[in-house]
Amino acid sequence: MATRGSRSEKVRRIFQQFDANHDGGLNREEMAALVVAVNPRVKFSDEQINAILDEVFRTYGEFIDGEKGLTYEGLLRTYDDGAGDVDRDFDALGLELNLDDGQGIPMASEASSSSIADERVAVETQKKQRTAAWAVSPNHGIVFDDTWKIVDDLEILIKRLKTKQAKDGKLKADNFDAYSDAGWSRELGPSTEISEKRVFWEESGHDYAVFLKELGGLRGRADGARSREEAFDGHMAIGRVLYEHQLFKEALVSFKRACELQPVDVRPHFRAGNCLYVLGKYKEAKEEFLLALEAAEAGGNQWSYLLPQIYVNLGIALEGEGMVLSACEYYREAAILCPTHFRALKLLGSALFGVGEYRAAVKALEEAIFMKPDFADAHCDLGSALHAMGEDERAIEVFQKAIDLKHGHVDALYNLGGLYMDLGRFQRASEMYTRVLAVWPNHWRAQLNKAVSLLGAGETEEAKKALKEALKMTNRVELHDAISHLKQLQKKKTKPNGDASGDVAFILVEASKFKVVGDKTTVRQELANALQIRAFQRVTRLSRCNVELLKKEMSQHDVPVSYSGGGIPEKSIRKPNLEEILRRLLNFLKPETFQGAVKAINERILSVLDENGSGRVDVGMFYAILAPICSGPPDRRKRIAFDALLWRPMNESGAQIKKVDANRYIKLLRAIYVPSQGVSELMEVHGESDASLVSFSEFLVMFDDPDWGFGIMPALLKLETGDRKRHGNYVCSVCRYPIIGSRFKEIKGHFSLCNQCYSEGKVPSTFKQEEFKFKEYGSEDKCTCFNLQSSNPQ
Repeated sequence: MATRGSRSEKVRRIFQQFDANHDGGLNREEMAALVVAVNPRVKFSDEQINAILDEVFRTYGEFIDGEKGLTYEGLLRTYDDGAGDVDRDFDALGLELNLDDGQGIPMASEASSSSIADERVAVETQKKQRTAAWAVSPNHGIVFDDTWKIVDDLEILIKRLKTKQAKDGKLKADNFDAYSDAGWSRELGPSTEISEKRVFWEESGHDYAVFLKELGGLRGRADGARSREEAFDGHMAIGRVLYEHQLFKEALVSFKRACELQPVDVRPHFRAGNCLYVLGKYKEAKEEFLLALEAAEAGGNQWSYLLPQIYVNLGIALEGEGMVLSACEYYREAAILCPTHFRALKLLGSALFGVGEYRAAVKALEEAIFMKPDFADAHCDLGSALHAMGEDERAIEVFQKAIDLKHGHVDALYNLGGLYMDLGRFQRASEMYTRVLAVWPNHWRAQLNKAVSLLGAGETEEAKKALKEALKMTNRVELHDAISHLKQLQKKKTKPNGDASGDVAFILVEASKFKVVGDKTTVRQELANALQIRAFQRVTRLSRCNVELLKKEMSQHDVPVSYSGGGIPEKSIRKPNLEEILRRLLNFLKPETFQGAVKAINERILSVLDENGSGRVDVGMFYAILAPICSGPPDRRKRIAFDALLWRPMNESGAQIKKVDANRYIKLLRAIYVPSQGVSELMEVHGESDASLVSFSEFLVMFDDPDWGFGIMPALLKLETGDRKRHGNYVCSVCRYPIIGSRFKEIKGHFSLCNQCYSEGKVPSTFKQEEFKFKEYGSEDKCTCFNLQSSNPQ
């Protein structure tokens, strides 16, 4: 880990390298040389260079010394604000840092005296140089001499603890080099970074207890200072040193005490937020960052340099809670305030990708890469966004670039494996997953995907071995089904018309040849649509959200009325605010699962409701769209959908809604949930001037209409109630997977299909008939035992 002084010294060396006339400032020509030198892979145009220099000289005007240009303190501030990476630039320039000049602090040896006073002598001679290096930083400069005495004593205590724990083998460090950097490790504060190697201190032993007792003494000294300002200075410095040594719990105590001493100072809230985030307390971290933001905005220009960092860290804390739409807003603010903040742009691009806004994600990530060409994580996320947009060949190049920049980049390898799978290049996919497992041996998803890719490549035996390995890692039911599926494939290997992997060949039959027996058997196209809705319910978990919660939201959280461009009153809110409503509705979800739900809702629902791209959504219409796919009796779902439309400003006057609103709602419902209908018919609604009203009973008739309403709902309800039912030993005659949910039996050929194959019109190629008649079984009525196939099925 870099010491307090080494970072500032690196900036000083960079400054001296480019201060060609040695006048103590970097003029435009010298700054241009610096920008070009630290970005050797980028070919800047004159316009780009001038734009960068204009931004630097405008933003850091207070550090411009007349004709001389940007001072050393100004260059340090640019790095503090995230405009560049000190270590990267230092290495790119081929500079060396001599740590024998008093910048480094040697580790205490075993023979060190137990007396702090004796050890203090060893660091006294280094104090002047270190003071100059650390105190120039505007974020946490030490003001009082007595604070330096506390800092030096604390450094000695920590060195002593580290020596004892290392000697006893208690100090643990996990290497995170292989994992994606979410941007946090370099966003924790302007003058230092969390090391790539995370240290875990042993907190239960005697040595740690002694350390805490002595630390308490140092805190007492800070509290006993002559003034509140000096006490604040002491606690901030203690927190800073503890933080640098990754003693985050103890650092948090110090920053909290500093918050008490000076509640309107931005820095302790900012630092406390950083500690809380690292400790996994994302909600509390968010609260601290909001307090820091409030203090910074109230403090005028005094804290303007820190605003971009507060916005970035606030966004990261929100992402920790799964609130990605909200995080996007703060990343944007950071990028606006500091256009050269490449990490803010990377985080913005990653967050936009996370909510399914791929074009905007690509733009932000490309900008981040333009500023920092060796940013491996930005390349990785750009590859994912390009793949989502169908630009697969370019995505492969970008993923490969990420892997070249950071060998063993797990996310890039895993995502490239998924891309190869989608392209049907199964051998290459299995190679990628093998490389993931070499870095992260217990990555069960990579192990499962490796098995699937081997199966696709026709290597059935290897696939079976990989599946068994995955089963050792996790006991998930889909792995049991996959193994059962492999056994079925092996049984069928000798059958004619099978492909190289043993899959039974099938034929696609046009919809008109699929007939149903009885009115209780679901029509093929209707089932296909219902399956898509059911998949959406699973991804969003809305099938676990009781519809009554929508009613509760409407009654307890009113939304101010606003007016659209056409002057129509609406209860509309911005997407980040809508995300907060969804968080309340889906409060049982883990952050990462909630993020996936928001992405699906944004792509499928919000993209249609926000047709003009304003970023605002009609909340009443949104509730009405959600109601039919939430949990609860179907009658209540329909009633609450009607109530949501009634809740909108234009319908609040009575118990009826305007017919034009009812029509628009039905058409939106079909456009969102029945994609085959398309969005084009929505255009028919615009300009309608029908002023008639619709009662609830009339609304039900419109809703239940099989051709023009949401008549698909009975099929959806059937899937909801039966999609966990298994049918003894029945497997689908096409895909060979165990049948779960409805079983569709062809009454002439006596073969069975699962929901998916029936909806797609697949039948085994051995059956050549003019038409196929199916009967649907929701459960095996005559099957008395789960494990036994009925001897006489209907």
